[in-house]
Order: sequence, then C-alpha cells, then structure tokens
Amino acid sequence: MLFLRICILNLICLLPLHAGVGDWFAIQIIDESTGRGVPLVTLTTVNHVSHTSDSAGWVAFHEPGLMDREVFFHVSAPGYAVGKDGFGYSGLRLTPKLGDKAEIKVMRMNIAERLYRITGQGIYRDSELLGKEAPLPRANFNFTTGQDSVQALPWKGRLFWLWGDTNKPNYPLGNFHSTCAWSDLPEKGGLSPQEGIHFEFLTDDDSQLRRMMPTKEPGAVWIFGLMVVPDAEGKEHLIGHYGRFKDLTKRLEHGICEFDETQGVFTSIVLLGDEFEWQHPEGNAVRVKNEDGDFYYFSNSFAVTRVPASYNDATNPGSYEALAWSAAEQDYLWQKKLPPVTQKSEAKMLSDQKMPPSRSLLQLKDAVTGKPVEIHRSSVNWNPHRKAWIMIGNQQQASESNLGEVWYAEAPTPSGPWTKAVKVASHPRYSFYNPRHHAFFDQQQGRIIYFEGTYSETFSGNPVPTPRYDYNQLMYCLDLDDPRLGVLKN
Repeated sequence: MLFLRICILNLICLLPLHAGVGDWFAIQIIDESTGRGVPLVTLTTVNHVSHTSDSAGWVAFHEPGLMDREVFFHVSAPGYAVGKDGFGYSGLRLTPKLGDKAEIKVMRMNIAERLYRITGQGIYRDSELLGKEAPLPRANFNFTTGQDSVQALPWKGRLFWLWGDTNKPNYPLGNFHSTCAWSDLPEKGGLSPQEGIHFEFLTDDDSQLRRMMPTKEPGAVWIFGLMVVPDAEGKEHLIGHYGRFKDLTKRLEHGICEFDETQGVFTSIVLLGDEFEWQHPEGNAVRVKNEDGDFYYFSNSFAVTRVPASYNDATNPGSYEALAWSAAEQDYLWQKKLPPVTQKSEAKMLSDQKMPPSRSLLQLKDAVTGKPVEIHRSSVNWNPHRKAWIMIGNQQQASESNLGEVWYAEAPTPSGPWTKAVKVASHPRYSFYNPRHHAFFDQQQGRIIYFEGTYSETFSGNPVPTPRYDYNQLMYCLDLDDPRLGVLKN
C-alpha cells in the first residue's frame, strides 16, 4: 500500500502544471493617445525583477512574496514615458492580486508609433498566459528566436521576405545562410499591417529552416538589394547581391545571386572581384521611372547608385552608375568610373570650397536644432501623399545611441537634396539598424506608412539584451500628417 501511494505521488509530481487565466495579475500598458497596447515596456520592481510587455502591451505577473501588497514598478520604454515622482522615479504603485487587472498609460514621445515585434518567439507570450486572443494563428510559435536585417518585396502575387543571420531555439549557432518566408498582401487575405504579419517560412523536408544560399565554403552569407527584373522575353527574375563573410570586416566572396524556383534557394550567377566595390545591388532597392529612363536605385546610406531595370543590365557590373561630383561641370553626374559620393566626402568638398553649398545633396540636418544628422542606413520611396521622395534612416553616433535614432526626411528626387530631417523614433543605448519602409503596406495614399528595423544590443554598448525582443524586428507606423513633421515644409 505504501509503495502504491509513493508511485501515485511520483506520477502527480511528473504531471505538467498549467497556470490558468486567474493565476496571474494582468497589467496592460497602453498608449494614452491611441488606447493601443504598447510593446517593449519594461516594468521593474524595487528588487530588480523585470517583465517586458508583449506585442499587445500585456504583462502576466505572478511573483510569490509580492502579491496582495503594494509594489512599486519602475516603468521604462524607448520612446514612451510616465511622469516622475518627487524623487525622480518614473513609475507607479500597484497591488498585484491574482485574477485582477491594472492599466498603465504611457505618453508617446516618439512621433512614430511602435506596433509589435515581427519576428522571434513569444510575440504574444503574456497575452496567451492571460487568455487573450492574438491576431496571429500561432502567436508564440516561431522557427526562430532572432532575425537580422530584412528585405521584402511583392513577387508572384505575394510578399517575399528575407533575413540575414537567424537564431534558432535548439542551439546558439543558427542559420547564417539567410532565411526566407512568404506572406499574403493585406488586399489578398493577409493581415492588416496594423495587426501583424503571418509568415510561412521556407523549410526543408525535415521542417528545419532552409539555408537560402547554401555553400560548401565557411562563412555567413548576407543578401541585400533584392529586386525583381524582367529579361528580354518579359520573364521576371528575383536577384540581389550576396556576400560571404568570415566576420563583419572580412569578405571572402561576393557576387550577384538569383532565386532558383526549381531548387527553392538562391544561387550565384555572377562572381565579382574585389575591384567591383559598388557596381552591384546593395541596401534597399527602389524602382524609379523618370526622364532618365527605368532604373533601380539602391539606398544604402543614400540612393547614389543605380542600374537600368532589366535582367541583362542588373547582372552586368558594367551597367551600374554612380552619382559623382564633376569639377568641370560644377554639378553631379551619373557616370560609371568614379565611386559614388558619400555624406562625408561631400562635406569635405564643401569645407574645401570645391563645391557650392547650393549644389549639395546629402548634408542632412535636424530641422529643429540645425545639427548635422549622419545617416548609417536608409530606405527611400516615393510618397504620393507628400508628393515627395521620403527617407526613413537611422543615425550613427548620436548622443542617445550609436545606431538607435530613426529620422524622416523628404526630397524632390530619390538622391536628394536631403536637407532637413525630423526624428521619429528613439532607442536610447540600443540599436535599431537597417530600417526599411514597406511601401506595399502604405495606407491612405501614403499618409500612413510602416517601417521596421533590427532591434539589437549589438553595436550599442548596452550589456543587457532585452529578453525575447533582442535581435528581432520591430514594426512602427508613422502618420505623415503629424503636425510635428510640418517643420520640413518651413
């Protein structure tokens, strides 16, 4: 009899424990101006227990020893704030009780609104624990725990997505040969960009993430400058530039790659030598039809390289053009010999009085303070609502962060002149690099735009990565009629 009781107790101990909806204290952090839940808000107790809100702004709290008593929560969030008390603490007191709910309103300091985390595991973790419905069909399952630097474009009637280095749950070393997925456009059954993106990841037969550009040689493979170009018969090809790297500074190989629909992976079609420094796709590609013809422009920091929008030209390094200053013409010219102008090289020409200030294109300044804004990476698209080319770019070496400040600017052409910018999102002591504006999600003729970037402690100097959010993509929306953007027209 004693043996039977011991066996039953052992079985009970082995049974999984499932917390119910009433087993948590529910806290939702909301944007006081919109009433929408705010992701990436961290609540920290006096004894340094931290919880970060999920993509619906929920925190499921149950901390033995801190229930049914008054608890102070410090509140911190990039781009959002609560008031400070007399001692300078930003936060408030709550009394956690199982089954109860509390609401914390935060003021949005950013002009852009943070909507949700796009990639990684546990996007709606706390919502699920609290029994809340999430917009994604498998809200917390994901093949990945981290994804770096997105490329996305409409193709074959759907959206094609590509990321670089990808972390997986089963081991610290994940997929370093690019990861891809499909999703449906909102007008073709996909989710509204306000709600989220339902990815269908490309996997192998064993349901593991597919290495999208497999190589036998060592090194990580990164693909940028994705674009769709027609050949002479009108067939469309998905191509881009690939680089195989030993590390961030040592490139082992590079060239032009194409998506092979039969194999379902990218393959190298043009191997380039190191002498081809800029004569290839790069950054974010945007198609431009103007008086010069039909081109793809490539925005890395600025859109200063281009190629005719055809398969033969895009795969031929000799067809690429760069924008360079001509001392003889005293003007910028598209040409094929000199490397493209940079923000720093243009500033040097101005300081050396080799260029009149009226001809500069890239000397971007804060529209409010007049301070220079040095752009690291950007995305450029035409916006019919503003009737201008618009840029979403991140700044390097800002006082708040190295790569975490996001700026909005406008220009009459994709190459400029870019003169004034307004900061629309801030990530103090964190990175938000390689931002990309998804023009295919624009609403109200471009009044509402959506952009994402990689939220990462890498390059930031911050020694504490944010759980679940780190090394993943965040989605923002921006209303271009926000009066704070009006300074660009002055």
